[in-house]
Amino acid sequence: MRIIFAGTPPFAAAALNALADAGHDIALVLTQPDRPAGRGMKLTPSAVKQAALARGLPVAQPASLKTPEAQAELAALNADAMVVAAYGLILPQAVLDIPRLGCLNIHASLLPRWRGAAPIQRAILAGDSQTGVTIMQMDAGLDTGAMLSRTVVPIRDTDTAGSLHDTLAAAGAEAIVSALANYSVLTPETQDNAQATYAAKLSKEEAQLDWDQPADVLARAVRAYNPVPGAWTLLDGAPLKVWAVQSVPGTGAPGTVLRAETDGLVVACGSGALALQDIQPAGSKRMAAAAFLAGRPLAAGTRLGN
Repeated sequence: MRIIFAGTPPFAAAALNALADAGHDIALVLTQPDRPAGRGMKLTPSAVKQAALARGLPVAQPASLKTPEAQAELAALNADAMVVAAYGLILPQAVLDIPRLGCLNIHASLLPRWRGAAPIQRAILAGDSQTGVTIMQMDAGLDTGAMLSRTVVPIRDTDTAGSLHDTLAAAGAEAIVSALANYSVLTPETQDNAQATYAAKLSKEEAQLDWDQPADVLARAVRAYNPVPGAWTLLDGAPLKVWAVQSVPGTGAPGTVLRAETDGLVVACGSGALALQDIQPAGSKRMAAAAFLAGRPLAAGTRLGN
């Protein structure tokens, strides 16, 4: 097929590479404008732009698709379909209507569960046992279009948002190639809006650990916020990132250090306790809790959090 591709992060780049490898004619790649990144805040192209340029594909980075000029340029491409994956711009109805077969979205959840910006993290936070990828016909709503396929992916107890992202990116790439190959025999399925849940965008503020919560809830939060924005707490008023934990037995006032020994840093929760395994003090690098304690011993009874 002749395809317009629209996407920005690594999740989308996996799909772009798979579509190109499958032999589709990529008429144009749309992606977000270059953004400042890294310590030097140097303008950096998106993962999709980098993948497209590596393959010699044409790239456009419009600030909006709402202008008549942008829409005319897309219409002139005579595309069979537009594939969208975590693009970051709203597609107006005029753009949705341009391709012959419409616009297909690769969404990282089993719709209608977890519509919205952060489906991977919200699934982990909620304790879901599985998630997946949905290939959907786009409409004017937020992830509300008819579903062409759903691929189930189990969520492992060890999955972080980062590891689950990589699994879903590979599943999404395979699913969109399959959907296009079998498009003529796929039957669109209307979503049940009554079953819909919303995956709100993440914030740094919500990633602060609330030690009044049960240990298993906090353990999921640490995994869900890894790598972005990173779960954190306060130690003597300074932020302390928490990258890996394990639920362990223990009781005490929430946020109180129960043990701070070479085998780990154990903190009481609303119920149970967490052994902090990998942490990152402000201005330092990620390290094992034991290494941190070797340089900064903590007494039992020390309080974390506000």
